[in-house]
Amino acid sequence: TYKKLTIDLVKQIENQRKENGESILTFKFNKKRVRILTKLDEVTLHSKGIVYWMFRDARVHDNWALLFAQKIALKNRVPLHVCFCVPPKFLDATLRHYKFLLGGLVEVEQDCRALNINFHLLYGEPNNMIFDFVNKYKMGAIIIDFFPLKLPLSWVDDLKDKLSENIPICQVDAHNIVPCWIVSEKLEYAARTIRNKINSKLEEFLTEFPPVIKHPYVSNQKFDKTKWDKLLNNKLIDKSVNEITWAKPGYEKGIEEFNNFIKNRLNFYNEKRNNPIYDAESKLSPWFHFGMISVQRCILEIVKYKSQYKKSVEDFMEEAIIRRELSDNFCFYNSNYDNINGAFKWATITLNQHRNDMRDYLYTLDEFENGLTHDNLWNAAQMQLIKEGKMHGFLRMYWAKKFLEWTEKPEDALKWSIYLNNKYSIDGQDPNGYVGCMWSICGVHDHGWKERPIFGKIRYMNYKGCERKFDVKAFIEKYTTKAFTHKEKKK
Repeated sequence: TYKKLTIDLVKQIENQRKENGESILTFKFNKKRVRILTKLDEVTLHSKGIVYWMFRDARVHDNWALLFAQKIALKNRVPLHVCFCVPPKFLDATLRHYKFLLGGLVEVEQDCRALNINFHLLYGEPNNMIFDFVNKYKMGAIIIDFFPLKLPLSWVDDLKDKLSENIPICQVDAHNIVPCWIVSEKLEYAARTIRNKINSKLEEFLTEFPPVIKHPYVSNQKFDKTKWDKLLNNKLIDKSVNEITWAKPGYEKGIEEFNNFIKNRLNFYNEKRNNPIYDAESKLSPWFHFGMISVQRCILEIVKYKSQYKKSVEDFMEEAIIRRELSDNFCFYNSNYDNINGAFKWATITLNQHRNDMRDYLYTLDEFENGLTHDNLWNAAQMQLIKEGKMHGFLRMYWAKKFLEWTEKPEDALKWSIYLNNKYSIDGQDPNGYVGCMWSICGVHDHGWKERPIFGKIRYMNYKGCERKFDVKAFIEKYTTKAFTHKEKKK
């Protein structure tokens, strides 16, 4: 019965797209979703196709970037190509991330094939591989995803420098509902400063999607076959972190979990989501992070339940729209999003004033990674991160703040928390993760609190506060499988 409900929802969404327009050609596409990154804005004459360089948004359906690429290909009567280039190394991504990603891309290839769209899985440094593909196969324009982290931004800059001046590059923000550059032209201070900027534009951008149609133009060029197995033989991938089992990749599995959330958890999401003992979170972050399902699609569906679960729907929208788009804003407009220099002035001052405060405990990165601290709640949270590739949102804040308390300097605290989050969390290497660590350790998007040792005016969290909020003992018992030993170190 439950599987049938998911199939019904997938079919219902499919019908909604069809009702919204025959194709992207007949749909009133909002051009503000697109940034032209080159001087030229017209497709190269006599080209043999349009390429969509997919990276952040690994899906076919509800994808503004792919829809825009099809619009350009249909107008120019040429084949449409989707290229996903798998880098040999991406930040601290491990086998856990690569397997989830590739599992979703198998579905992307199948969807593309059914729609007569060419799918190409490339392997290597993306800026080089896309450049080679465009030149070899005479592509007339490149449509790219928006990803505000420094590494993918550097790929785009390098591609722009190397490409012929007669090939335009267009960037589409298919990840956010309101495109990042439309929401604000500057770094926003907090949720309160960006909330109205987003909400005032939702009516314009929170629209239905048209369908991706079967593409009528076929390529007569010959392409290499996809070699899926070869990609995981890469020696640069850290294979020490196992894949997760609780979440399965791909669009349909993402819609299944979304459906599960609506039917089984939305009714108490508002009341229970901040309690780590309850199964009340949406759990959608893996599919959101890899772009396997659209946040915009989920919002379109969940607002239908606002009359039943008003507060829960509003809370979900706050997290999925405001907080998530605030994180993109921070990373896009602050190149120091991953280091202490990215902190606001008040936080930098207070951290420096308390830099030499006595720490009761000091741990090495290895001790943190293996959950060998004196705090069994922290250890249990770390074990959840290692085993499940996720950590409850409330505990992730507690977890990150303890790095500041138990390391010699704030720089190490931030560096190590980001490293472990990126290595183990299935939604690592994401603006949300960087901002979460920056909020916890550097007070980003927060304000000053009562001054105390080590933290200064950075918001403090402690074990007793957790005990007041939820059943700490039950959480520890769930995730601690052995008796931890610890070494107390006085500074």
